[in-house]
Amino acid sequence: MAPLQTSFFLFTFMADSQLDKAVPLLDKILKLGYQPTLITYGSIFKGLCRSGDNAGALKLLRNMESYGHSMPNVVIYNTIIDSLCKDQLLPEALRLFKEMKVKGISPDVVTFNTLIRGMCTLGQQKEAQDMLTEMLRNNITPDIQTYNIFIDIYCKDGKVGQAKNIFEYMTKRGLVPDIITYSALLDGYCLRGEMDAAEKLMDLMVENGCKPNVVTYNSLINGYCKSKKIDKALGLLQEMHSNRLSSDVTTYNTLIDALCKDNQLKLAQQFFKEMEAHGLKPNIITWNSLLDGMCKNGQIDEAIATMKKMENTGVVPDIITYSILMDGLCEANRLGEAVDIFTSLRTKCLHPDVFSYNIIIKGYCKEGLLGKATKVVEEMEDNGCSPDECTYNTIIKGSIYGKNISKALELVSTMRSKNFAADAHTSSLFVNLLSNHALCDSDKALLRNFFKT
Repeated sequence: MAPLQTSFFLFTFMADSQLDKAVPLLDKILKLGYQPTLITYGSIFKGLCRSGDNAGALKLLRNMESYGHSMPNVVIYNTIIDSLCKDQLLPEALRLFKEMKVKGISPDVVTFNTLIRGMCTLGQQKEAQDMLTEMLRNNITPDIQTYNIFIDIYCKDGKVGQAKNIFEYMTKRGLVPDIITYSALLDGYCLRGEMDAAEKLMDLMVENGCKPNVVTYNSLINGYCKSKKIDKALGLLQEMHSNRLSSDVTTYNTLIDALCKDNQLKLAQQFFKEMEAHGLKPNIITWNSLLDGMCKNGQIDEAIATMKKMENTGVVPDIITYSILMDGLCEANRLGEAVDIFTSLRTKCLHPDVFSYNIIIKGYCKEGLLGKATKVVEEMEDNGCSPDECTYNTIIKGSIYGKNISKALELVSTMRSKNFAADAHTSSLFVNLLSNHALCDSDKALLRNFFKT
């Protein structure tokens, strides 16, 4: 088989994602004494990394070096480093980064951007800053992607001021912000509720010829929903449609959730139907928002029926779904049904979290079943789920309502040892107890000691 013909078959297998045939064919080329080009190698590396076969890519890298026909270049190293970072295998990526430098292969801006993004994804901001310093020390000029990575990570951390400084610095250096730059900074403003600043940035974006996309609008809609300005959010939805931009699942999820929280359940249900009419499939977030709205409005039976519809569409309920139903049932004084759901969680391969435990504890306390509530707290700890501040405040209130003051104060002591604090409602209950003439002297003495500490 001629080398050109073999290379043609290699590219055909890569295009058809038939890596199992491409790699053996490469071995055949080598055994026949032909020398594959860097382009041939590069295509196979891309295919291996695209399919998530990092081990195969690293093995091929070693084979490539051992044959000595073609030495790996910066593009091949960048391909593997990028794949490792996407799979959160940062230590392995850093080892390759060190190796390429030792071999005299100079990292480029793509190498550094890939590692910086990988570090930021894992929350290693300091290490990412150090990598940027090394990049500058090597006289490699950051590009728009470098700045976008840092703007995005600072905004997600709520450090919008620092993100804005980077934005201004890059524009002064002559770099033109793109849709990713604007969207990241705009999302940062929206997450902090700084909607005036977000609107000004949107205007600047349009003024500079950068057309807003669905991500931009979703950020603004989310910001207005969180600021409880739903009319503004709905206005933006109309603006999107006027600009011939199609709403996506995120758009509808944001609006449905906000409407449910604002007790506009009928409008939320209309949007749910509109979403389906546009060919968008509601996901678990959509269904959970709708179920929560129903439960908050006391429509428990409708919520249970809706969950069955959800399951019929192939969407599997998660721990949040069941927690929403349990909370609604407890509020409707249907504790038995909530407990049935709770005890069935493990059979559904779901592990109760602190939120679901707190719902059942609250349900038992509401019914005056303090012994059962205490047992759930013990079970919670045995299962490796640590009680939080809400857990203690809930059971302390239950103890007070059950007139077990000594138990309540014992729990306060335990709560303080864990650096948790009594909430305003719990504290007010203790204050009211001091003026309760029906309390025995020993309980009053315990209360006075509580206020002294």
